Amino acid sequence: MKTLDERLEYAAEGETLQDFCLWEYEPVAPPGGKFRSVNLLFRSFEVAGVGEECFDLVPLLRQAIGVSKTVFGVKWIGGELRWELYFYDYRRRERTRSITRVAEALRPRVRCDVPVNERLPYFMFSLDVGPSLLTGTASLDEIHMYVGTPGSTVSGGICYSLTKRGTALENFYFFFDARSQLAEIKDKAGCSAYMDATRVPIEEILWPELQKCRVIVVANKKRNDAVYFVGIDVDQFLFFLRRLAYPEAIVSFVERNRPSLSHMLYDVGIDYRMEGGRLVFLKSAYYGVF
Repeated sequence: MKTLDERLEYAAEGETLQDFCLWEYEPVAPPGGKFRSVNLLFRSFEVAGVGEECFDLVPLLRQAIGVSKTVFGVKWIGGELRWELYFYDYRRRERTRSITRVAEALRPRVRCDVPVNERLPYFMFSLDVGPSLLTGTASLDEIHMYVGTPGSTVSGGICYSLTKRGTALENFYFFFDARSQLAEIKDKAGCSAYMDATRVPIEEILWPELQKCRVIVVANKKRNDAVYFVGIDVDQFLFFLRRLAYPEAIVSFVERNRPSLSHMLYDVGIDYRMEGGRLVFLKSAYYGVF
């Protein structure tokens, strides 16, 4: 099995950078010779002690749908690292990066029995992945499918769960410009069935340390709400990792390699709700592209 140093990837001069929606952004500094964000995924795999089958996902999906077309999420839930992969194609019904195509690419490793209607106008889908799925001891029994919100004055998306049992509504996402719409963001986050803004200051969710970013997303989910900060810098990313008590091996990797990571912007998310009168962070995640 390769060492992490043998897996590390470095950006080329002028390489395009993308956020977790595959929207391009200007790098903070010239990227040439610095880390690609996939190195954060590799480090999380190493820290979790997963097998080669997880690392192999990167070349497999690059060959199937192209380089920089897969978004990964490293999730921290109850002291455990988990992963989700996201696939976008904004051409909707004219898409080429479809659920069917990705499922076919994964078929040598992953069993998928979820029926899919490719006539639906989805622009994105995601899969929860892990060692049990990739070694064949578990099958892919759920796909998350995202559609747009035509007619809405706020950019957003709606997520549905696809399983053999059928389709179920999951989440709503609302995108705001962090610089010009902070008042609307606070109103949206405070309008919640899971968080009492008269008892918990809104800053406990919309952390002031992360508000200096490009976009803030507020999500309403079945059992909780969530907030995402899109386009934070490496020092804000470190603040996020420390505050949510990510494994020291991940935090120290970012600290140690800060000069090789400082050219990128980062996207992070936090799921939360109130339990027994107090605010609880249920899970969090950071994202990248490969």
